[in-house]
Amino acid sequence: MGTTVIGLIVITVVVIFLVFIYNRLVSLRNQFKNGFAQIDVQLQRRHDLIPNLVEAAKAYLTHEKSTLTQVMEARNNAVSAQKDAARDPGDGTKIQRLGSAENLLTKALANFYAVAENYPELKANETIQQLMEELSSTENRVAFARQAYNDGVMSYNIFREQFPNNIIAGMFAFKETAQLELDSPEARQAPKVAF
Repeated sequence: MGTTVIGLIVITVVVIFLVFIYNRLVSLRNQFKNGFAQIDVQLQRRHDLIPNLVEAAKAYLTHEKSTLTQVMEARNNAVSAQKDAARDPGDGTKIQRLGSAENLLTKALANFYAVAENYPELKANETIQQLMEELSSTENRVAFARQAYNDGVMSYNIFREQFPNNIIAGMFAFKETAQLELDSPEARQAPKVAF
């Protein structure tokens, strides 16, 4: 009888421990998904501002159509990658694709800002100034949201990889996910807006 009680206690402790690990994995996964949702909101705002900026700049940049086209193509690619990543923020490949698309958009915007420097009347336009200020503010929000997301992903991945958590994670298909990173050192710098 004594061995049966000890056996039941051991089994109960093991089951409670396994349930704790599983629940912690679920909690951490939901935290990083919430972090991605915050990025998603800010990226949507960024992507919505860009067409307004391009449209307002068209009148001034008549000789720079390729720059405007490049910005819009990069924006459309980023929107597509954002929607794809939003469907499954736990898929590291989709997050990496989003990071690459956002890098291209940042480079296209930097090129736009460089071209805009040559047009004093564009720099003086109040609508353009307001849009660029909102875009710059949104870039900062994206950076903060990305940091929170990456912290959540790191906590999840660390917990998932620790023993015996990795066994439970494997049994219930808790996959590793990727952080949202920028590819190039130039892209790590916020676009400079000087009007």
